[in-house]
Amino acid sequence: QVQLVESGGGLVQTGGSLRLSCVATGPASTNYHMAWFRQRPGKEREFVAAISESGGSAFTAHSMQDRFTSYRDDANPKVYLEMKSLKPEDTGVYYCAAGEFHSDYDQDYAYWGQGTQVTVSS
Repeated sequence: QVQLVESGGGLVQTGGSLRLSCVATGPASTNYHMAWFRQRPGKEREFVAAISESGGSAFTAHSMQDRFTSYRDDANPKVYLEMKSLKPEDTGVYYCAAGEFHSDYDQDYAYWGQGTQVTVSS
């Protein structure tokens, strides 16, 4: 059973930056494709960014690709989500997920963390 634990969330002002981390533990935890999703208040969960098992392929949701970047460091092993130029509408709970497919579809990810809260003040 793979376990994921996110950290790095918090309160930041508009225009600020945060780096979220996700630690994966358990059998073959480095052998999964990883992704970030978020759920904003009153909205459905949405895709943020995905990174392949090898780290060689990564992509971000079009609406966020100029501000958010995901990468992984299997030496730790950790997956990161770098967020800059944050806006109040980025406020929400950010989740790390692991799965067997490199995609933006949440159903492709079998393992999920508990989430970390990001709050952007105006």
